[in-house]
Order: sequence, then structure tokens, then C-alpha cells
Amino acid sequence: MWIIVGLGNPGEPYRLTRHNAGFWVVDAFAQRQGIAWKPYKRRAEIGRGRVGGEDVLVMKPLTFMNRSGEAVAPIWRSFCGGDERMIVVHDDLDLPFGRMKLRKGGGSGGHKGVESILEALDWDGFFRLKIGIGRPAEGQTPEAYVLSRFRPEELEGMPLVVSAAAEALETVVREGPERAMNRYNIIQRQWDRREEPQKEGERKTRQAPTGKGRTVAGGKEETDG
Repeated sequence: MWIIVGLGNPGEPYRLTRHNAGFWVVDAFAQRQGIAWKPYKRRAEIGRGRVGGEDVLVMKPLTFMNRSGEAVAPIWRSFCGGDERMIVVHDDLDLPFGRMKLRKGGGSGGHKGVESILEALDWDGFFRLKIGIGRPAEGQTPEAYVLSRFRPEELEGMPLVVSAAAEALETVVREGPERAMNRYNIIQRQWDRREEPQKEGERKTRQAPTGKGRTVAGGKEETDG
């Protein structure tokens, strides 16, 4: 079984914030696969289905970001039995808006949701699909930035960003994480090289690619950060 966890904060005030990018992606993935959501012990929403012959469980913790591990750990132990096949989808400050990166293992990178999961599982071997949200403007704290809403021009591009990420998740399940990493991470590196500074007058506005040639535009007690 694959467990796919999207990180975010519950409730309408947070729905359009950068910190909820993980929710957006798993919602899109579930919709593409015809997976319905249902409550799970008041701590999460989950859905189960089959993708490419593989059992899949999608999950959105409802414990607020910095307590995500409290919801993830019991589901991981109950349904996966400690299996390594888990992907956590989350926003990432160190990637520009519209970029994504799939990797296995590592630290939290300062992300409170990932940090909570690492502490609850005492294990760092899961995969992460990082969704770039860019860095805050000068004078704005990272905590305030991730809880702020996407700018209108970013909201216009987010459906394509989310679609590309959902496509990457499907590739992981159907073809394996190594093939997905080779495909999507290489595409991102190629795109970054194209974005290197050019001579004055040669720079063009581009959109970030997906894996199939389409383009994309690119915490404290009971807290949400």
C-alpha cells in the first residue's frame, strides 16, 4: 500500500494559504483517481482506492500543521505496518513558486508539519513531494508568509502546478519513485538551467514544465504554522 499525506491546516481561513499546498495536491490526486474522502477518528480525512493495481490511502491531517504527526503515525502503523511506501506532500520555501521536487529521506528543512511527522514516527525514510512557494519578501517572517494567501497571479497558476504534482504522485504509484524522481526532478533541473540569467533583451517569461510536456505557471500550541 502507498500512503499519500497532504499537509495543511483545516478550516476555511487557511484554504487559500501557501501552507495548504499539500492539501491542494492530494485533493487533486484523489479526484483524478475517483477516491472519496471520509472522516477518520476526528483527526484526519482519508480515502482509499487502487491506482495501477496498487492499494492507495490518501490522507489530510486535521490536527493543524505542527501536530501533523499525531494524525499520521497511527494511520501509518495501522495501514502500512511500517512499510516505507509513504509520500508526504508539502509546501517548500526554498523552491521557487511553480517548482516541485521529489526526494526520499532527510530532515524537516524547518517545515513544522514534516518535523512533527519525523518526531512521531522516529523515522525519516519516507518520500517527500515538495511544492515550491518561494521566499517571503524582505521584512516578512517565514511564519507569516506561509500563512498568507497566494497572490492573484499565483492563484491563477496553482491549478496547473497542482495538476503536475498530482501527475507526479500517480507516476510514483504506477511506475515507482525512482522513475518518478528521474522524470520530474530532471525536468525541473533542465528548466532551472533555462531560467539562468540571459543577456538584456533576451529574457522571456516562461512557464514551468510538467512531466508530459504540458506547462504550469509556474508553529506553537494548537497553532497552524
